[in-house]
Amino acid sequence: MRRVTLFVNGTSKNGKVVAVYGTLADLLSVASNKLGIKACNLYNGKGGLIDDIALIRDDDVLYVSEGDPFVDPQNDVKATDGLPRAHTDWLTLNIGGRLFTTTRSTLVSKEPESMLAHMFREKDVWGNKQDEHGAYLIDRSPEYFEPILNYLRHGQLIINEGINLLGVLEEARFFGIEQLADQLEVAIKNNQPPEDHSPISRKEFVRFLLATPTKSELRCQGLNFSGADLSRLDLRYINFKMANLSRCNLTHANLCCSNLERADLSGANLDGANLQGVKMLCSNAEGASLKGCNFEDPSGLKANLEGANLKGVDMEGSQMTGINLRVATLKNAKLKNCNLRGATLAGTDLENCDLSGCDLQEANLRGSNVKGAIFEEMLTALHMSQSVR
Repeated sequence: MRRVTLFVNGTSKNGKVVAVYGTLADLLSVASNKLGIKACNLYNGKGGLIDDIALIRDDDVLYVSEGDPFVDPQNDVKATDGLPRAHTDWLTLNIGGRLFTTTRSTLVSKEPESMLAHMFREKDVWGNKQDEHGAYLIDRSPEYFEPILNYLRHGQLIINEGINLLGVLEEARFFGIEQLADQLEVAIKNNQPPEDHSPISRKEFVRFLLATPTKSELRCQGLNFSGADLSRLDLRYINFKMANLSRCNLTHANLCCSNLERADLSGANLDGANLQGVKMLCSNAEGASLKGCNFEDPSGLKANLEGANLKGVDMEGSQMTGINLRVATLKNAKLKNCNLRGATLAGTDLENCDLSGCDLQEANLRGSNVKGAIFEEMLTALHMSQSVR
């Protein structure tokens, strides 16, 4: 059985005597465990690289490196007469006033193309400045440098609580450690809170209502209420512009003077709702139910549904005196027994609408499309002057 003495590259202290068996890879594995490093290369005392275990003789003294070139162990002494320490694998970095002691191989091996690797691969190639104790001066943040040094030591990204990932990312980019920068970008993205588009529930909305003074306008622009039960609530003067109210239950709700411009009311149920003075310009209420709604304001304030999409809506029995439905789309809508006195229906698409029993006295139907519309049991005669096609 052969035995050899192993030292860390560049040193002649704290050696370990080990038995030689198996392959060169087996010996490197033993060296890693005994010396606490990631052994990659073996050198003899003259710096010769050993690439075959058969070249090793009994009682040889070998030097183990983590991939860095051979360093003569004779330099592992302090020079006399107060001269600086010779070039060894161990070095100290002064990062923003905080000292970090590590090995040259740690800075060089993991990311060989990084700025740190180029700075410390060869002695004084970059003209690195040192403090009075010989520590290399680098004007960067020590807080953000520590995770980077640990990554170079063991290859894992570990960030202590309270450390800003963006700061570590900037340091990684500065030192040119690209693999770490990629990991940090992914970590930052994963830590971003997801965009919350979940619908607001009735309970949450009632809490908002109770916290808002009665004379203040509640701003709900662009919010998602999809499928919520808002029935019988007092929703006067609320700004629902561009809100998602699809499939909402708004039966008997008070929406007097609310702003529903460009809101999505598709499939919503507004039966019996108070819609006096409501603004529904260009809103989408396709397939909604508005039976028995009141759009008529005694004070004269008219509901405005100009340009709204009301395809297939059921508005039977609704009070819509003076309502503005100009250029709205009511194709296949049910408007039986509606009060449309003085309504503006100019340019409105009323194709296949059921207007049976409606009161259209003084309604403006100029330019409207009444193809296939049903005008049975009309309360007042429909004059030709009211419709041109």
